[in-house]
Amino acid sequence: MPHYMILGRDGARGLELRKLHREAHLANLKPVADAGRVIHAGPVLDDSGSPCGSLIVFEAESLEAAKGFAATDPYVTQGIFESHEVLETKIVFPGPGV
Repeated sequence: MPHYMILGRDGARGLELRKLHREAHLANLKPVADAGRVIHAGPVLDDSGSPCGSLIVFEAESLEAAKGFAATDPYVTQGIFESHEVLETKIVFPGPGV
């Protein structure tokens, strides 16, 4: 199954809004994680170590499915992210035997 990434960049109120919507964000990720399709999920940190965005790398059937999943994320729907991208990615390292 192909791999995709969601890269979200927080808006000005991102840190404040994250606190309000974190549980819903995690609940939205849970079915994908329970299916073993999340490769990486976590905050992107600024120079001071504070969250300024999020990166999720996961498996999906297609780019359209990945974009559909991103569209349901509370960090998208509730305005935490000022912008977000959904792109296909390919894992080459570590590869087999590494």
